[in-house]
Formats: sequence, C-alpha cells, structure tokens
Amino acid sequence: MKKSIKRKNTADTIFIIVNTLFLTIFCIITLYPILNTLAISLNEAVDTLIGGIHLIPRKLTIENYRTVFRMDTLMQGAYISVLRTVIATGLHIIVTSLLSYVLSRQEFLFNRQVSLLYVLTMYVSGGMIPGLLLLKSVGLTNTFWVYIIPGAVSAFNMIVIRTYMNGLPDSLVESAQVDGAGHFRIFLRIIMPLCKPVLATVALFIAVGQWNAWFDVMIYNSGRPDLTTLQYELMKLLSSVSQQIADPNAMKNASNMVTPESIRAAATIITAFPIVCLYPFLQRYFISGLTIGGVKE
Repeated sequence: MKKSIKRKNTADTIFIIVNTLFLTIFCIITLYPILNTLAISLNEAVDTLIGGIHLIPRKLTIENYRTVFRMDTLMQGAYISVLRTVIATGLHIIVTSLLSYVLSRQEFLFNRQVSLLYVLTMYVSGGMIPGLLLLKSVGLTNTFWVYIIPGAVSAFNMIVIRTYMNGLPDSLVESAQVDGAGHFRIFLRIIMPLCKPVLATVALFIAVGQWNAWFDVMIYNSGRPDLTTLQYELMKLLSSVSQQIADPNAMKNASNMVTPESIRAAATIITAFPIVCLYPFLQRYFISGLTIGGVKE
C-alpha cells in the first residue's frame, strides 16, 4: 500500500516537473518574437540594422513611434478600426443573443429546422465572388456598413450562446411568465444578466476578428481610402518594408532617424497593444463562458 502511494507521488512529481518545463519553454518561444519586436521598435533605427538586438534596446528612442503617429493613413485606419470593432461587436452580441434565445425556447415551432439551416452555413458557402456580387447588388460595397452587416450573425457563436441558455433553469423563465413578463422582458431582465460570461467570450472573439480584419477592406472597399483600416495599412506597410529590406541599398538609403524595419516593428506593437490590454479584463469571463457554453451536462 505504501509502495503504491509512493509510486503515485513520484509519478505526479515527474508529471508536474515535465509539464512545468514544457510550458516554460513554450512560453519563452511565444514571448520572444513579441519582446524582440518591442526591443527593435524602441531602438535607434540605424543601430538596429547592425544587428544584435534581441530583448533589450541598445540605444533607446521613441522616434519610431513618433513617426508612426505622424502617418495620416495609419491614424485614419486606426479610427475606422476602432469604430468598426465597437459597432460590429455590439450589433453581433444583440442580434446573435436574440436569435439564440428564440432557438433555445422549446415552444418555438421550427426550432430544429431553423437551427439546422444556420449550422449548414458553417459548412456550405456561396464563395467569394458570389458574395462580392451579392454585396454589390445591395449597395454595401464601398461603404462602411460592409464591415458590419455581413457579420451580424454567426452560426458558431449562436450555438455557443444557445447552449449556455439551455443550461439555465427553466424555472426562472416560468416564474417570470407567471408574473406576467413577456419574452422580451425575460430576455432583457433575466437571460442577458445571467449570460454575461458567454457574451463576454463571444464579444472578445468578435472584437479580435474585427480588429484584425484587412481582407474585406481590400475586396470590398479598395476604392475608398477613407474607409481603410489599421490592419490593412499595416499589411501594405509590411509589404513595402519587405521589398525595401530586400534592396541591397537599404542600408545606404536609411534615414538617421527611422528605417523601414523600425517602422514595421513600431506599427506592429501599436496594432497589437489594444487587444493585449483588453484580454486581462475579460479573462475570467472568457474561461468560464467558453467552458460552460461549450459543455452541456
């Protein structure tokens, strides 16, 4: 008996050591590119071209960030990115949660049929060109709303929220109905407050997706430079930087203040900063919401 307990304790200790070592190595591998980019963005541009910058800036400066903030296209892109992220996330939460509530009610006559139609959209798509033609026919291309309306509903997020709502006690809704409350009041006063964890999780998914979006700008709004986004401008910046770095005369043509590589590093950090700051505030909702919303007992 004592030997089996001792063997179990030894196995647990070995597992903890190996697991801790693996996670530490994985964490270092994950953090190194971010810290390296941060160090390059805070280092003098020409000094960076010499090499040897890893985790700590050799010659500290904020000139790279000043140059980025003076770029009108990046600032306009940042404004549109913030606007589309806030509006699209709010609209998605409202529409998808309303749909999820309806499909979670057993008294809804075509519950399963409508749910199946939404699930099919996860696997069957009309394609990029038909989608572009459809959006163009309804007048959404070259407008701000092409960022918002097509993504107002997500089948995957609907399933997550509906599963969470199905896990809530039916007695809550029944008691409210006995007191004379209608479905809309039940949804606002009872269901929505109880669904904060899963709604925060979905909101984080949508916010990150909207903030990182650039492909829809290139496809639908290429003729509207005033509707560009930060990620699209960063993509163009990275593309131009790659071409300039490949130029053997890049060192000779480099400015004493900034270089394409230093601008790329600074723009990357600025773009990632808002989401990095947002995640810690939603972390507790994210973990519980994803777990409870994805598992039904």
